[in-house]
Amino acid sequence: MIYELRVYDVQPGKMKALMDRFENDTIALFEKHGMRIKQFWEDVEEPNNRLYYIVEHDSMSIRNMNYERFRSDPEWIAVKSASEVDGPLVKKQESYFMKDINLINHKQQN
Repeated sequence: MIYELRVYDVQPGKMKALMDRFENDTIALFEKHGMRIKQFWEDVEEPNNRLYYIVEHDSMSIRNMNYERFRSDPEWIAVKSASEVDGPLVKKQESYFMKDINLINHKQQN
């Protein structure tokens, strides 16, 4: 299992639109393509212009295949286009890939 931390630097004033897009469309489309979102976070302090979330994947190759299918899905293309009529919602996106090392469980067992 791998975990992908995705970090979006959101365009000023576009956080609500991005969160609405996730809630109304993106989460369901991710699920359709086998991607499991585990949790979302946002910055505590203003300006609140960064969105974080974790996606769980069975492997890197499956992750790549699922994202390719997602990106080429006509429904996603239409949703993205409609939500960005007034410009892009995201300035920059970064991904960090992690694996579980069970450090907490290991410590609790000792």
